Amino acid sequence: MSIDDFSPAGVSVPAPVLHWYDFVCPFCYVGQDRSRILTARGFTVLNVPLPIHPEIPHEGIEAGPRQGPMYEFLEYEARAAGLPLNWPERLPNTLHALTAAEWVRRHEPAAFPALYAGLFEAHFVRGEDIGDPAVVEARAAACGADPDALTAAMCSPEPARDVERSAGLAARIGVTGTPAWLVGSRVVAGLSPRAEFQEFHPV
Repeated sequence: MSIDDFSPAGVSVPAPVLHWYDFVCPFCYVGQDRSRILTARGFTVLNVPLPIHPEIPHEGIEAGPRQGPMYEFLEYEARAAGLPLNWPERLPNTLHALTAAEWVRRHEPAAFPALYAGLFEAHFVRGEDIGDPAVVEARAAACGADPDALTAAMCSPEPARDVERSAGLAARIGVTGTPAWLVGSRVVAGLSPRAEFQEFHPV
C-alpha cells in the first residue's frame, strides 16, 4: 500500500502528507491550522479518517464539563488559529460522518474541503448533531456533493472499507490517536507547536 492509494482516484499528488483525524476530536479541530501551515509550505495534505471513539452510541453522550489546563490550552490555540470554539453539549458517534466524508474525498474531491471544514464547524461552533446522517448529508449536498450518489454509496460496503483501510495503516505505523500527520517517514502525533510544522520542507 502506497500513499497514492489515499489520493482521490489514486492520482499522485505533490509532496503528500497523510493526516488522520476525527470530527469529535478538539485537537483535530485546531489541527486544521497545522495542516494549513503544511499546505502553505508546498505539501498536499490528505485528510484521512481514524475513528477514535467508536464506543459512543449512535444517539451520542453528554459531554460533561470542560475545565482544566487541557481545555484552556485548546481554547488558547483555537483563538490563535482564528477558529471559534463553542464547546458542544454532546459527543456524537462520528462513524457515519467520517465514512461519508471519506467517500466524498475520494469520489467528489472538489466538495471535500468545504465538507471537512463544515462538519468541524457544525460540531465545534454550531452545536449540530453530526452523528445524525441527515445533518451530514445536508452538509455534503450544500458543499456540492451529489446527494443521490452519496446515499447510494453509503448503502454499499465500499466507504466503510476505506475507513477501515485508513485506520489499518494508522495502526501499522504506530498511530493510536488523532491528530497525526505522516510527513515523509516522520509521524507528528498530537497538536504540536506551529513552529514545528513551519520547519518542514517538501523534498
